[in-house]
Amino acid sequence: MNPSDLYERFILWIGDGTGASDTVLHIHAGMAVLLVARLVSGRSLATPWPLLAVYLAEFANEAMDYVAHKRIMPDTLADIVNTVFWPTVLFIGLRIRRARLDYPAGAQPEA
Repeated sequence: MNPSDLYERFILWIGDGTGASDTVLHIHAGMAVLLVARLVSGRSLATPWPLLAVYLAEFANEAMDYVAHKRIMPDTLADIVNTVFWPTVLFIGLRIRRARLDYPAGAQPEA
């Protein structure tokens, strides 16, 4: 059995075992990858590295789907958006927060 078939069976097992929809699984997977990447790397969620891990994991997931099904699936774009949306929103929010803490209202960075 090749790796793409094993991966496909694993993904189906997760979906069947949890009873959750594909959309919910993608949302949770994105957040789980983000948190694991943060713990492993030791980097803040306000740095791009944990977010990059989410994007790379989703790219790998969709690549495996492509290999398993021999075509781009109709839900590929929705899968990508569902996986990366909340990690991206969290990253942007934390970057804005960091910028505001570094430069409070009225304060200007030194030239």
